[in-house]
Amino acid sequence: MDISGVSAGGAVSAALAQKEVYAQGDAQVTMLKKAIDTETKGAMQLIDAIPQAPSAQNLPANLGQNINTTA
Repeated sequence: MDISGVSAGGAVSAALAQKEVYAQGDAQVTMLKKAIDTETKGAMQLIDAIPQAPSAQNLPANLGQNINTTA
């Protein structure tokens, strides 16, 4: 790679510009992770808010053991 035509100032500014692009990308990834965490917490709160199904303690023991396949 021939860099003889690139001035030192140009190389520095190009490196700084690339570093800024990487910093912006890192910031975007960080914000995306925070947004996903927030969505996850909200979803977990909704799941936790679902009432539990009533227990089937008063049902006969044989109920739900067979499937009628000739209906």
